[in-house]
Amino acid sequence: MEQISSFALGLVETLAFIFIFVIGLAIVWLAVMFIHDKYQTESTLRRNYPVLARFRYLFEHMGEFFRQYFFALDREEMPFNRAERSWVYRAAKNIDSTVAFGSSRDLRPAGTIYFVNCPFPTLEKDAHDTAAVTIGPYARTPYATNSIFNISGMSYGAISIPAVRALSKGAKMAGIWMNTGEGGLSPYHLEGGADIVFQIGTAKFGVRKPEGGFDEDKLRTVAAHEQVKMFELKLSQGAKPGKGGILPGAKVTEEIAQIRGINVGKTAISPNRHEEVGNVDELLDMLCYIRDITGKPVGFKAVIGAYGYFDNLCKRILERGIENAPDFVTIDSADGGTGAAPMSLIDNMGMPLRESLPRVVDMLRKYGLKERVKVCASGKLINPSDVAWAFCAGADFVNSARGFMFALGCIQALQCNKNTCPTGITTHNKKLQYGLDPENKAVRVAQYAQNMRKETGIIAHSCGVAEPRLLKRYHARIVLPSGRSMAMEELYPEPEVIKAPE
Repeated sequence: MEQISSFALGLVETLAFIFIFVIGLAIVWLAVMFIHDKYQTESTLRRNYPVLARFRYLFEHMGEFFRQYFFALDREEMPFNRAERSWVYRAAKNIDSTVAFGSSRDLRPAGTIYFVNCPFPTLEKDAHDTAAVTIGPYARTPYATNSIFNISGMSYGAISIPAVRALSKGAKMAGIWMNTGEGGLSPYHLEGGADIVFQIGTAKFGVRKPEGGFDEDKLRTVAAHEQVKMFELKLSQGAKPGKGGILPGAKVTEEIAQIRGINVGKTAISPNRHEEVGNVDELLDMLCYIRDITGKPVGFKAVIGAYGYFDNLCKRILERGIENAPDFVTIDSADGGTGAAPMSLIDNMGMPLRESLPRVVDMLRKYGLKERVKVCASGKLINPSDVAWAFCAGADFVNSARGFMFALGCIQALQCNKNTCPTGITTHNKKLQYGLDPENKAVRVAQYAQNMRKETGIIAHSCGVAEPRLLKRYHARIVLPSGRSMAMEELYPEPEVIKAPE
């Protein structure tokens, strides 16, 4: 008994010593921080309020996460609110996406879009899957696909190996295509067997000479892969029109540097445009050049701002012959996504897709080019209503990057540019990548795409058509500032067609 009492007394004394020691260390640390803060000159707050001011920066950082989970309402958070993200999560997990009692969406604000139901909706037995669309009739190897919702450009480098693997395998399961982004073609893109769209950015990563410009041998090598179905020339990106891609040096690993042809650990900043493309004729020349070398369909991706050039582009296509036309155009939105971009561009530059997509479609219709040039809509389209609207506007395909990031498990932590993504999607830190299982997430990627196709189809059937590509502008209405709504076809009437010169 005395031994137990002696042991207990000794344990208490040891714990007391440890406690006093820790308290002592804390006091010393606080004293050091106090002296440092008091006499440093970088921060006014820390100089005036030593130690205490440090908590401000902690709370400011943690505020992003607290707002997301505790303070923001379901439909007010940006860039994607909780209601939008929740649908993607449920679709990716293939769990019940129904809700009860009534909608929490406010239909009154100006710009709100809703669809008009048909008194005699399409019966399920009369509905059918989307028909195949052929892209690139003048290419040696045209591409035919019936997919409507595809994976937009996300470079290996901007996202991790497990993320690329999951997207590639999921795309194959769902029968959709995957865009490489401007970072070149990696083994992980090909691993899953999906159809690939190879994006050529302004730095021409993966198909460039060391001194710059195209390496034709590399172009042919990429095109030789059967999985590579098309090439996309990137002119501009939604979140940063007028600015090239940015890959922080912390993300430039040895493998990424080798694939891109850049230096390890050095930030890669692409030029803000292709040096060879300074007008519409040079753009058409480059598209024809890539198509001639690769034999595959070629299009371009752009944010629409000053749209007069698009009018000139269509005129020159008719003058040169429609075989010179791009096989597709991808219209990105001013509210598109990015891994890293200046806030001045993210917040202020370019035209939102709600306005630019109908304008581009109308211009192609005006010049009789809509059948020749397929239109892909990209930028913040992650829910069925967004996708259905794009088809009403005249899109042939919809592409999404952030929607598929949510399917991978993205929590909108806004750490994409810091190599500290907690879900392992946009980081090359092996410890953070550990939680992202490519096999599991591939299934979620596929289920998200499949449920998107299913629920976009439900909207189409409610409007009285058999599949989403049959949606027209009279199926959607837009709320005006007066509170009344107007049919989209009235807001964007059918243009008068200009015939090609004989």
